[in-house]
Amino acid sequence: MEKIRVMSVFGTRPEAIKMCPLVKELAKHPEIESLCCVTAQHRQMLDSVLDVFDIKPDYDLDIMTPRQTLSTITSKCLTGMDDAIEALKPDMILVHGDTSTTFAGALAAFYHQVPVGHVEAGLRTYDKYSPFPEEMNRKLVTGIADLYFCPTQNNKDNLLREGVDKGLFVTGNTVIDALMTTVRKDYKFETAELNELPYESKKIILVTCHRRENYGEPMKNIMLALKHIAQTHEDVELVYPVHLSPVVREAVDKYLRGTPRVHLIDPLSADEMHNLMARCYLVMTDSGGLQEEAPALGKPVLVLRHETERPEAVTAGTVKLAGVDQHTIEEMADRLICDKAAYDEMAHAVNPYGDGKACERIAQAILWHFGKGEKPEEMKA
Repeated sequence: MEKIRVMSVFGTRPEAIKMCPLVKELAKHPEIESLCCVTAQHRQMLDSVLDVFDIKPDYDLDIMTPRQTLSTITSKCLTGMDDAIEALKPDMILVHGDTSTTFAGALAAFYHQVPVGHVEAGLRTYDKYSPFPEEMNRKLVTGIADLYFCPTQNNKDNLLREGVDKGLFVTGNTVIDALMTTVRKDYKFETAELNELPYESKKIILVTCHRRENYGEPMKNIMLALKHIAQTHEDVELVYPVHLSPVVREAVDKYLRGTPRVHLIDPLSADEMHNLMARCYLVMTDSGGLQEEAPALGKPVLVLRHETERPEAVTAGTVKLAGVDQHTIEEMADRLICDKAAYDEMAHAVNPYGDGKACERIAQAILWHFGKGEKPEEMKA
């Protein structure tokens, strides 16, 4: 029997965390040949995830250049994908989420008339410039895709309202699948400083901040708020794995470097980040993925943005929007640090993002699409 050649395409660290478990799940099925193509939109951070999951790409575009622009990323991905598709001859291409790799990968597949499956489909803010460029990337991929793997019913409803009514599946989020393999109680960090943190006696706050729409004044406000939190709470320590973006690093150096109880460290591997999250007290982030990961570990999240394409967690009570105003961020963090009832209310809320079987459902949906199996049951809320 000829196998279905399914090529998973990704290029950034967050994509890799969510796609590597799927690459491995697809490989378990004898009807499927699981192929992996990376663009290396983020080289170093991508490679660390590939190492954690022990995945060796079948094709590597290696596109990353210093201070790359959205245009160079997209054009290099698009032309590089031509070669990858010609070499690997996939029957279906899977893209994830909303990066420039996602859009270029889907567009290249369309040009070669290869069906597209969109993992993490249906997220929306309905503001094309926020998050930028992610909101427009995912909307453009919606117009190309053939199968839509929606993490939640809300994501599916977004697509139904837009007129997409075929190939829709509610699967849960593959990041929950990833967490089930990476988080361990006996975990030892490679980053030595993390092994020495006073997890029992202090409140460890995990921070990330890197989004393009926060560049400039918003990022300054966020940094000043973080500085204030560290200075005014002796029982708190902040851990900030600083993104490799030069813009982010310049802001961190200007506003946070040298602040007591603030640990500025290099980006972490996927397993280190997940295990740090499992041990921390609170997460403050402008990332999308952490809004899904932290609730699964019982950690409240303050989102350093004005909106989120993941409203399920806000509705569930695990996430609150803090925005980018310095004083609002300080007030919301102060409450969670000082008010145990407010903290417990968020920490004990139900995680809406799945049961760790998203990859299994996606694999079953692909087999069904090619007439090789039954249609999977959707994840129940």
